[in-house]
Amino acid sequence: MLEQIKARDETPKQNRYFYGYVVVATSFAIQVIGWGIHNSYGVFFNPIIKEFGWSRASVAGAASISILVHGLLSIFVGALNDRIGPRLIMTGCGLLMGSGYLLMAKADNLWEIYLYYGIIIGMGVSGTDVVLLSTVARWFIRLRGAMSGILKVGTGLGMVIAPIFITILLALYPWRTCFAILGAIIAVSYVVLAQFLVRDPALKGQSADNAGPIGSACGRLAEEGLTYREAILTRQFWSLCLICVLTVACTYTMLMHLVPHLIDTGMTPAKAATVLSTLGAVSIVGRLVMGAAADRIGAKMALAFTFAMMFTGLIVLNKAGSALMYYLFAVIHGFAHGAFFALMSPAVAAFFGTRSHGILLGSVIFSGTIGGAAGPILGGHLFDVTGTYSVLFMVLAGASLGAFTLALSLSPKAQRS
Repeated sequence: MLEQIKARDETPKQNRYFYGYVVVATSFAIQVIGWGIHNSYGVFFNPIIKEFGWSRASVAGAASISILVHGLLSIFVGALNDRIGPRLIMTGCGLLMGSGYLLMAKADNLWEIYLYYGIIIGMGVSGTDVVLLSTVARWFIRLRGAMSGILKVGTGLGMVIAPIFITILLALYPWRTCFAILGAIIAVSYVVLAQFLVRDPALKGQSADNAGPIGSACGRLAEEGLTYREAILTRQFWSLCLICVLTVACTYTMLMHLVPHLIDTGMTPAKAATVLSTLGAVSIVGRLVMGAAADRIGAKMALAFTFAMMFTGLIVLNKAGSALMYYLFAVIHGFAHGAFFALMSPAVAAFFGTRSHGILLGSVIFSGTIGGAAGPILGGHLFDVTGTYSVLFMVLAGASLGAFTLALSLSPKAQRS
């Protein structure tokens, strides 16, 4: 009897306080601030153009450069996160991004806008997705999809809050002062919040999902998987990259061309903006619902369902002839938009493990930025040639159908070729 009591007392217990939730909350806050401010660059278009007389395309060019720099650097910071963890990386990203915004307050030439916003800020924002998502993936297995979804809700929430906040700032201060204020906010918040980030549970004496003691099977599972060299020899890796190219091309093209299309149909600019806002709001629901669904039905089926929704939404848009149909499109496409960005990190972990999760996710994200940069430009070209958006919408529907087919072809566990 005494031996049974002693054995029970010596059995390792779960920690009541699981630090993984602190990592998720911290990452969520960084996403709200970082992506919210970065995605609100368009709010500054009018005051910058009014002062310098540059074209809208010239000013927007800095955003395209920033997207490409962010994608390319995602590979590097993802690999770095696999080695040294998120704390130092996100501190450096915050200082870079904050410096870029502070320098924007001094810009007088177009090349300076490209350097400060396109390159420096692009470098700073590069860790805001891959580093945070990869870190969260190491802390959770059973709830990996749900936690990734909650993290990506931060992006959607930031896109709601930041434009309003910046618009208020512009009503009170010159645009240069606003950039300086944003730079200070980013630098301070990133540096402070980064100190709460920890690479993996073992560094806190815990295991993934708080499921067992260090060294247990559950604890070791979180760091199993293919090396980067092994993963890039698999069909799954290149399928995920192509999926990301096709899907990000769809999502970014719609964000750029939806409002102009709605205005062309006779909708007022204010009403067209509400359709886009509806898309953004519903994307938050998609991130939460499909992130959690991936934990139950698997990343493969969750991705397939998401692309089926995206295809359906684009068909609805092409046939739409009333405001109600446009709002219906916004709900369907917005859900799929949010779901996709919540699912990529769990999908990479599901197919390749977390041993090289950072560099693999960074590579997939980079492939997506190629589609994100090319899609809006090709969409504009198709409109210029055909005089209508119908052809573009059918091309995007075809892209989403291609992503759906690729998702269904993914085998459950990556094997070397």
